[in-house]
Amino acid sequence: MNSNHRCTMGEVPTPSNPSATCKIPRLGLCALLLAGFITMFDLFVVNVAIPSIQTGLGASFAQIGFILTGYQLSFGALLITGGRLGDLFGRRRLFIMGMAGFTFISALCGLAPDTESLIGARVFQGATAALLFPQIYASIRVNNEGDSRRRIFGLLGMTLGLAAIAGQVLGGWLVHADVFGLSWRSIFLINIPIGIVAILAARYIPESISPQRSQLDWSGVALISIGLALLLIPLMEGAEQGWPAWSQWSLGGAVAVLLWFYRQQERQRHSGREPLVDMQLMAQKRFALGALLVLLIYSTSSSFFLCFALLVQTGLGLDAFAAGSIFAPCSAGFVLASLVAPRLMARWGIYAIVTGALIYALAIAMLIMQVWMVDIALKPAMLIPVLIVVGAGQGAIMTPLLNLVLGFVDADKSGMASGVISTVQQIGAALGVAIVGILFNATLSGTAATSQIAQYSSAFVAGMLYNLGAAVLACVLLFFLAKVNEE
Repeated sequence: MNSNHRCTMGEVPTPSNPSATCKIPRLGLCALLLAGFITMFDLFVVNVAIPSIQTGLGASFAQIGFILTGYQLSFGALLITGGRLGDLFGRRRLFIMGMAGFTFISALCGLAPDTESLIGARVFQGATAALLFPQIYASIRVNNEGDSRRRIFGLLGMTLGLAAIAGQVLGGWLVHADVFGLSWRSIFLINIPIGIVAILAARYIPESISPQRSQLDWSGVALISIGLALLLIPLMEGAEQGWPAWSQWSLGGAVAVLLWFYRQQERQRHSGREPLVDMQLMAQKRFALGALLVLLIYSTSSSFFLCFALLVQTGLGLDAFAAGSIFAPCSAGFVLASLVAPRLMARWGIYAIVTGALIYALAIAMLIMQVWMVDIALKPAMLIPVLIVVGAGQGAIMTPLLNLVLGFVDADKSGMASGVISTVQQIGAALGVAIVGILFNATLSGTAATSQIAQYSSAFVAGMLYNLGAAVLACVLLFFLAKVNEE
């Protein structure tokens, strides 16, 4: 089957026709993009609603932490399982199941009567997102090739950038305007109409299944879920609590369980049974290096948002809507760069991403210098030009990098690879927040500055030094990947 063939709804890649590749109709693509939008939206939007949730439910600071991290924890721990389920039972089928579950649980979040109910609903919301999200990458990877795939990944990057904007600006406005008297509840209830539209449009996504159908490795599912939970919980909560003993034991336990998982997966493969994760993926130099790059780059994204939110909201005293509006130009730069990136990739290949990484590193350095030099005279509007460049650098790296790394993998392993890369994104985000949180809080508590603006400016500079180091290292590794890819 050639790459220009458009699938009928009943035609899927099968063991007898494993090369079947189909373009995604526009309505199917809309469903995938809407799913990417609301999963990313829910990663950002809760941050701006924290004061309202505390007031409305009487939530403690610790409970707010679990509302924020419960989603990320279950999302990150179950992504590999979600990707593998899509390979085995059909990516469109898992997409619809995940979207239906996400929409229903979003309603439960919006209707939660107390803090405990909201925390539980957020955990289940993350679990349904883990079923949903890998199918987006895998469906694009399997059903499109070449320039078409690059363009769609560019659209996906633009959509994720818009979701980041909406999470801060639209989310801040919904809470501030108290639409229909719903206060913070509206940030979850808005997912319902979006989810319904995505479910209706999902029938236009061509179904695709891995040609190697086998039983799901439930022992592997249990081990990877426990191992990632033990890893992510201390990364998300440990720094804030001063790394108590339980967090250190949890990290040690994570290492042990993940090593056990590795050996169990290798036994599965050698015995002829299909593993949850084929460890030979990580033996591929290009994929392993790409996964490390994804971890580095995504560790700078969430940590940057955290530092910036603390600087402008606590340090400069802006409300949620105003802070989101100041950050919006960064997301606008991300969107524009994501649109241009596919053309640059088609012309220059990996070196286009290398250039984007250099721009990103230089922009972070410029931002650090600007905040450090201005200090107490800092005004939010002064940061807008360099924020645009920071966002453009992210847009030139993030989505093209995902497209590149997933392109190193055979189509029948797309769901598995998508789950691995999506999990690496979450681990990177948690790792970046943990490291930056340590630097930020240490500087905040150790500075002798009397001005709150000066204190938070110093802490911002300290935290962002990690991002600068990670961006510079990413430049070096990307250049090395380009050389490896030419061999």
